[in-house]
Amino acid sequence: QVQLVESGGGLVQAGGSLRLSCAASGRTFSGFVMGWFRQAPGKEREFVAGITWSGGSTYYQVSVKGRFTISRDNAENTVSLQMNSLKPEDTAVYYCAAQLGNKLTNRADYWGQGTQVTVSS
Repeated sequence: QVQLVESGGGLVQAGGSLRLSCAASGRTFSGFVMGWFRQAPGKEREFVAGITWSGGSTYYQVSVKGRFTISRDNAENTVSLQMNSLKPEDTAVYYCAAQLGNKLTNRADYWGQGTQVTVSS
């Protein structure tokens, strides 16, 4: 079992920045991809960004590409999401997730509890 705990959410004005962090309880995650989903009120949960644990390959939802950056710290077992140039449409609950393989899907093996990100206009 792996426990994921998100932190770093909050309220920010449009154009501002936030950095989310996901701390994982496991010590090794070789073969896993980790990253972030988000769910806004009245909308389906959508993929945001992912990173392979071993190789560090990254991929992004097109709407955040160029604004968000996902990174990992293998020694600390953490995954971070740096969010810049935030827009009101980025407002959502952000969930950390982990899945065996090379892609994150809505069938991820592990999920965090979520952290609220609110971007005011």
